[in-house]
Amino acid sequence: MPPTAWRKSSFSMEPDGNCVEVALAPFAVAVRDSKNTTGPTLTFAPQAWRSLTAPVGRSLSA
Repeated sequence: MPPTAWRKSSFSMEPDGNCVEVALAPFAVAVRDSKNTTGPTLTFAPQAWRSLTAPVGRSLSA
């Protein structure tokens, strides 16, 4: 994935970059550690990513 495709949360206030970054692709969602951008990447199917993040979105809107 091109480096410009990586995004981190606007809620991240960590000056040291202690966060995760996410990149969207047509058939996958990739996640990496923002402190180690050349390190390993986790890849999720889009439905698995939605299942993982849906509870977080509900708790933020409550």
